[in-house]
Order: sequence, then structure tokens, then C-alpha cells
Amino acid sequence: MPLERAIWKLEAAGPVSVQVGGIDLERRIEDAVEADPSIVDSDLLIIGRQVTTDHSGGIDLLALDSQGEVVIIELKRSRTPRDVVAQTLDYGAWVSTLGLDDLRDIWSDYSSEAISLDDAFADRFNWQLEDPDGSHRLLIVASELDASTERIVNYLNDHWEVPVNVALFGYFEDAGSEYLIRNWLRDPVADSPEQARQTRRREQAPWDGRTWVVNFGDDGQRSWEDARRYGFVTAGGGEWYVRTLRNLKSGDRVACIIPGVGYVGVGTVSATVRRIDDAMVDVSGAQTPVLDLELS
Repeated sequence: MPLERAIWKLEAAGPVSVQVGGIDLERRIEDAVEADPSIVDSDLLIIGRQVTTDHSGGIDLLALDSQGEVVIIELKRSRTPRDVVAQTLDYGAWVSTLGLDDLRDIWSDYSSEAISLDDAFADRFNWQLEDPDGSHRLLIVASELDASTERIVNYLNDHWEVPVNVALFGYFEDAGSEYLIRNWLRDPVADSPEQARQTRRREQAPWDGRTWVVNFGDDGQRSWEDARRYGFVTAGGGEWYVRTLRNLKSGDRVACIIPGVGYVGVGTVSATVRRIDDAMVDVSGAQTPVLDLELS
């Protein structure tokens, strides 16, 4: 059933009711979420606002979580339950088609910082951004919840496993201070993708400390065929990527993966990380500088 909120201020004479209302201007809550997305999810990086789609309308806020999953945040803005849910699902259909380059373009249009999406993601989550491969979830932000919206959202989750939730915000003012309060329609922890993965996860053998996966993005700036032919892997685009490559030590085993393609090769580390202008590879028994090679 729809949530009803009430707040009392405790005073010596007894509890005094504090007036609770919806957000006076829903744009204010959009500004608040953009400034600090932790008010809806502590695990978000905002990458776009009013994102134009190939479908009707624009997404209020677009974000990535630490798993690289795309999160659509849509404000209700006094629309009918059917309209706001349908619009959010329509945005989900569009977002499911986006690749990593599309997300980079959205970030470039949004961010005023001279930093790539990959570096922003690495700085925020200390992890490398990979192609979400269509993975996304939907979040409707509202100042009031009606029975129809509740029924629709619960039905989509429980019967069709559509990852949609409602963050319900209330607003109140007391003694010159303004406050936001938030409730969830559904438990965001129980419905989280990570919880679902934990539920499905089988017991795994302990890590041996010597086997690694290297993400080798074949992005036009480097070629997997070059790497396969001459036996090297590379990292660039930011200090985080170089720093993690330093984990590899001689004798370690490496499996290479290209996002959107899959695993493409395995090998054994024969030399530790070097700068490109100092790196050597074996060519017909001779140590040859990488920059002297005929690279694609």
C-alpha cells in the first residue's frame, strides 16, 4: 500500500507534528541527486543529465554503478503512474542498446572536466570500466506514491525480473532548516544486482595469486593482432591502468579479454611492465624495441 509519512518534534510539552509535504520544485531534487547521488545510491557516478535518446524525451539523470551497470534515474514530475513507468521502461529499452563508446560520448557532452569517462570511473571505484553489455536498472524518483505505481513496479520485479524501484522523497521545513527524507518502495539491497549474483554464485576455489585477467580493449589505438604476434599486453589512458598492470610479475599467468568479444588468448609473463619507449620483445631470437616494430 502507498507509504504515509509523519514526523513529530519532541518538546517538553509533548510531541508537536511537523508538516511534511512533497518537494516544492522537483528540479531541486534532481539538482540534489546530481550534486550528491548518494542520497539515492552510495554506489553511483553521474555521467549525464537530460540525456537525449532516440526515443521520445530525455533521461533526467544517467549514472554508472561500481559494477559498470547503467542506472536510469527518472523523476515523476506529476505524471500519471502509467506514463512515468512506461517512459522509464522506454528509456531502459534504449539504454540496453548502448555500448561503451556511446557512454563515453554521453560523458563528454555532460562533463566539464578534462578527464575521460574511463579515468573518472577508475578514480571513483578503483576499477576498470568495461562494456555494460546492455546491463541496466531503473529508478523512479517521486514525492508521493500511489497504489497503481506500487502495483506496477512490484509486478515488473516479481513476475518479469525488471530491475525497477521507486525512491520516495518527502520534504519538510523546521526552524528555517529544510530537510529531505527518503523511503524505498522495495528493499534496494535485496533487489540489487550484487545480491542476485551472491545468490547464484557457486563456491569457488581460492585464488592462486598468480593468475590474472587483462582487459585488452581493441579500440583503434592498439591492436590485438599486434599483441598476439609479438607477445605483449598494454595499458594506458590513465595512471590507474598503468598501476594495475604493475601487479603482473614474471611467471604469472594471464588471460586476455576484449570487451564485447570475450577471451582471446592466454600466456605467461616473461618480463615486468616497462614504458613503451623502453619496452623490448623477442623477434626471431633478437630483443627488439617495441617502437621499432611494424605495428598496425
